[in-house]
Amino acid sequence: MTRRVHPTRALPGRPVRSGLAMTATALALAAAAAAADAPPVPYPQGYREWTHVKSMVIQPGHALYEAFGGIHHLYANPKALAAYRSGGRFADGSVIVFDLLEARGAESAVQEGARKVVGVMVKDARRYAATGGWGFEAFKGASTTERAVGANAAAACYQCHTAKKDSDFVFSAWRP
Repeated sequence: MTRRVHPTRALPGRPVRSGLAMTATALALAAAAAAADAPPVPYPQGYREWTHVKSMVIQPGHALYEAFGGIHHLYANPKALAAYRSGGRFADGSVIVFDLLEARGAESAVQEGARKVVGVMVKDARRYAATGGWGFEAFKGASTTERAVGANAAAACYQCHTAKKDSDFVFSAWRP
């Protein structure tokens, strides 16, 4: 005899799963799988010659300190710069680089130390449709080839960037 159970009522020892929760989980898994199949994001050669958008320091006590503590410099290629300046959506071909360096205290100043990570966002709505049109990657230290996050960089980065959907998944803004 097969026992029918209402979808929102649990059997003993089984958790209750709503259709909404199962749908959200399925969508997240599908996005992660699609992101894993997306083409890799290349290292942004010459990014230090692009426009510097902003800098910031994440210090101990900040929620992201363990992962991103240090000095951040953000750079934009010409296409990304146009979107920053207009406050609009980023066009395909836009590239944003976040250059994370150790922050060292010396001589009563915060100074740059060794490079920790070069984070890259590349806009291509077709190639990276599963992650809001953005490809994500992070390169370790001074390496132009060694990946810092691994195969799921896009899904891991995109999960955080979804909070900024209204600003085209970009946290930073142009300071007039």
